Amino acid sequence: MKTLIKILLAVLVGAAGPATAAADLLPGLSELSFTSRQMGVPVEGRFKRFDAKLTFDPKKPEAGQVSFNIELGSVSLGAPELESELAKAPWFDSKKLPLAHFQSSAIKARGGNLFDVAGKLTIKGLSRDIVVPVQLAQSGNVTAASGGFVLKRLEFKIGDGEWADTSLVANEVQVKFKLAFNGVAAL
Repeated sequence: MKTLIKILLAVLVGAAGPATAAADLLPGLSELSFTSRQMGVPVEGRFKRFDAKLTFDPKKPEAGQVSFNIELGSVSLGAPELESELAKAPWFDSKKLPLAHFQSSAIKARGGNLFDVAGKLTIKGLSRDIVVPVQLAQSGNVTAASGGFVLKRLEFKIGDGEWADTSLVANEVQVKFKLAFNGVAAL
């Protein structure tokens, strides 16, 4: 009986085809940064702690999945007083809502190692559909996924209340990322 069960499991697993392996994020080679504008002056920042989960086969991108979590309390602007201000409720409210999250819903190849990753971005409990253009590059066993998009902070109530005045802080925030993974199939 055990042999019959093993044979049935082998047939079922084989019929499903090989599973796409999950890639491992290499945090030391990855970065997530942003540029906002305060009274017209660019303000650069980055997040020090985030993680990503990627299941992706370049030959079948539509079957891929990516999820991404950002610890909002890990924001770094190079000024402790600004970082403590961002933790407050009008901004990230990171004590109450510590994570921002992205979950893909579709990955579409555009050619030339370019992909559009559609999904839902959630910040401060508010979710919006976004499409993020991503370019992949490989060097040895490391695959870098890089790209960027414009986030409209007021759609997520970031800088709420008196900070909603876009003459003080611009609504558009340029987000850039470079995520390095180990374990992605050859492009």
